[in-house]
Amino acid sequence: MDQDLLDRKSKLFVLWAPRQSAPNLIVGKFQPGAPASMCCRRAIPLQPATGVLGLWQADPAACGLVDGETYHYWFEVEDTKPGAEGGSRVCVTDPFAFAVDWRLTETNGEQPASVIRFSGGQLVPCDVEGNPVAPPSPADPRNIAPNNFTVIYELPTAWTREPRGGSERGVGTFRDVIAMLDKNASSPNFSDLQAAAPGHAHIAELGINALELLPMRDSFYERQWGYGTSHVFSPDYELGAPEFNSWSTTNADLRGLSDACHGISIRLIDDVVMGFARSGPYERIDFDDFHIAFDPSHPPDDPDAWTSRPGEARNNYGSTLWRYVKKTNTYDPLTGKDADFPPARHLHFLAQERWMRDFHVDGFRVDSVETVANWDFLGSLTSYARENFRARCAAQGMSAADADARFLMIGEELQEPLDIIRQGRITSLWNDKFREYLRSAVAGQNTGSESTFEWTVKKMVDCRWFGFRDGSEAVNYIGSHDVEGMHKERIATMFRYQFPIDDSMSNDEKARRNSEIERRVKLAFACLLTSVGVPMILAGDEFADENDLFNIRGNVTNQSGKQIDPVDFARLEGADNDWRRRVLEHVQRLIALRTTHPALGVNDTKWLHMDFTPGRRIMAWQRGSDENPVIVVANFSDFQTEDPFNGLAEYVVPNWPGRDQFTWREISQNRQVSPQWIAREPLFAWEAKVYAHA
Repeated sequence: MDQDLLDRKSKLFVLWAPRQSAPNLIVGKFQPGAPASMCCRRAIPLQPATGVLGLWQADPAACGLVDGETYHYWFEVEDTKPGAEGGSRVCVTDPFAFAVDWRLTETNGEQPASVIRFSGGQLVPCDVEGNPVAPPSPADPRNIAPNNFTVIYELPTAWTREPRGGSERGVGTFRDVIAMLDKNASSPNFSDLQAAAPGHAHIAELGINALELLPMRDSFYERQWGYGTSHVFSPDYELGAPEFNSWSTTNADLRGLSDACHGISIRLIDDVVMGFARSGPYERIDFDDFHIAFDPSHPPDDPDAWTSRPGEARNNYGSTLWRYVKKTNTYDPLTGKDADFPPARHLHFLAQERWMRDFHVDGFRVDSVETVANWDFLGSLTSYARENFRARCAAQGMSAADADARFLMIGEELQEPLDIIRQGRITSLWNDKFREYLRSAVAGQNTGSESTFEWTVKKMVDCRWFGFRDGSEAVNYIGSHDVEGMHKERIATMFRYQFPIDDSMSNDEKARRNSEIERRVKLAFACLLTSVGVPMILAGDEFADENDLFNIRGNVTNQSGKQIDPVDFARLEGADNDWRRRVLEHVQRLIALRTTHPALGVNDTKWLHMDFTPGRRIMAWQRGSDENPVIVVANFSDFQTEDPFNGLAEYVVPNWPGRDQFTWREISQNRQVSPQWIAREPLFAWEAKVYAHA
């Protein structure tokens, strides 16, 4: 992809500002203190670039900069935000800054200083202490699993820890995540957490092969889920600032995270928010060309006011909507020439290029596709990313087809408009129907839209019943970071309502109730990891973590749980959490099967058995061919085989392929099954047995 503006930035201070008439560069040196300040502050008028419209620049050689020094800077512009007093001027962050420093802010604390290093006559992108930005080590995309063998781990970076006096929420920085990938690394903010302690590496041990952190790009919000991006070119300041650091090393730390992922064949997925921005610089620099504001109950006659759903107005969710339709005649930061185009599109194209180049991002998850509201823009974004990834793969001798089999552009659009995939605008969609159908199935119920339990399970297991053409097009999940609403809370919390515990109960009673949750969570994971689709796991669900900031009706707000309820990895520790560790071991074994067994990488699904005798809801299905299948026998009911430990007790499943021709292993308990017991093992309530050839 062309990247004219990024090339210019290595030589000049540049500001792309189509509507400004007299912007200034404000530059100086960071001065530590309480509070921190800027010394040697200078205001330097920016000059219009020759031959193009709307680009402003300043030669660093004429700014009195000293070679080898690091500088903090803003651009001073006329404030274009709606409601601003006419002629008022404000300082804004460089919209293309690779690092920002929230220790120095302007404009009511919303605009952090941009950071750059002057070296050898060049402007060198760097972290705030001056360490230059450098790309990760070369990564071999041949080690990335094809999409149909991928398991995604969705990781919030708000975690619980237990200091003296009770629990608190802390930031799981990039380095803390590295400690869960590399058993030799130390966790700076969670040093007492066993899952991240030296000798342990929870994420690596789990066995997933794709990591999706909740948005990694810098946000005005103090660390919650991060769905309010402010600076699209900079990794989040907090995620690069462990508590013992005096400053953020966010570029270096994210580069280290990328290396840690690729070193153990885990792809890194970038969760991007492009429907809206929060306190971004273009709200002040050129609001009308980059953004749109309106009352959603009275939308204007403007194509940028509507979602991609017919007749539905866009919602800014407390932030500011980007424009992707209205064109402006201005300098094009891609080609370096004037053109008519929607400016925000090209801003995000360049940001994508930066993240793929400097952090070797292997795929993207696009938040709130309907709010982005422009399939044409998304199609171009997908094309650019695919070509970039193909080029990386071609350097390793891979074909375009091999590259495409490992490329994901995932959209979150909960109405699941499949035409967006069929038209090539994205590659995959979150399959929220899977969550809905699974939550009903593991409660032994039909979904509200299905008249029979049979079809609740069949559609859950095979996404093609919903119109997906291939498993790689559907991302299935038990639950996601979006926990608000019935059956959207964590899966263990859903069952905690049914099996509550309190201090008045005996330890035996608490253990019994936890055991009831354990078997149901295991059943849910057996369904997730043997269904057609790309499985995604919300961090914590793999060990039955529970919501803490939640009420019994599932009502939450951004202040009381929706975007801040943390992952509590400490629930893996202690004698009273043995049951959670058993859940984790169960999930680890199923992930190992899901990422390696050929039957789970194809769409083939066959139904072997259904038993709806009163009191029973038992179904058995086969994935893959008769020659090498995976077979699941799932009991969604309280029924269990009478006297199951009696040597003669059995539950017969007919139509079993190759029953006597192979040696079999039951995966969830990691045990070999005697040939005479295949298709005849006793069943227990709320369990799934998963079989494959030994």
